[in-house]
Amino acid sequence: MESGVKAVIFDVGGVLSLGKNSHWDKQKLVPSGVHVDIAKKLKISLDQYMDAIDTNYAFAIEGKISEEKVLGIFSKNMKTSERKLKNLYLWAYRKHYKENKVLLNEASKLKNLGYKVGILSDQWYLSKEALMKDKKYKNFKPLIVSCDVGMRKPNPEIYKLTLKKLKLKPSETLFIDNQEWNLKPAEVLGMKTILFKNNNQLFSEDKWKSLF
Repeated sequence: MESGVKAVIFDVGGVLSLGKNSHWDKQKLVPSGVHVDIAKKLKISLDQYMDAIDTNYAFAIEGKISEEKVLGIFSKNMKTSERKLKNLYLWAYRKHYKENKVLLNEASKLKNLGYKVGILSDQWYLSKEALMKDKKYKNFKPLIVSCDVGMRKPNPEIYKLTLKKLKLKPSETLFIDNQEWNLKPAEVLGMKTILFKNNNQLFSEDKWKSLF
């Protein structure tokens, strides 16, 4: 096992599930195709849509507001039913993201080699339902998802929680994420990291190759 690595931790959106992520730029949410599609389906402008989700979307990612409550607020603001809106979100996430089957298979190989494989991902209730319902995700332990644990990356506490669940030292873990700012707190704690761009790039990284 490479340099004492005993566990490999994966992000989901942009790593195990490939698609264009929404992201925050200077505290402002830059929407992905998911948000754009929902606005179009509901025949509202993207600005109206963004106003409708506002800070409650961020609260939902951190689990600070329940699925029922956030859907109620969103559907009221968008003048549609909760059921229709939920189905729209599930459809849009599944449309814009595709399972990274190759990497999921590699994660299974790592598990068979004796490594622990875990998840550390920022999701809200409906993105988690759409992207992480696959049976393959049952192989990952721990499964740390922001909306379930009440905090999100890059809060150092979510990395500490992951390490606590793994019962490992930071130096015994390798964390793979597609956002550089999510890797920095892990590195500060002493975790090994790889910035994910695509499968070929990941598989060419020395830290990855030396796991096998």
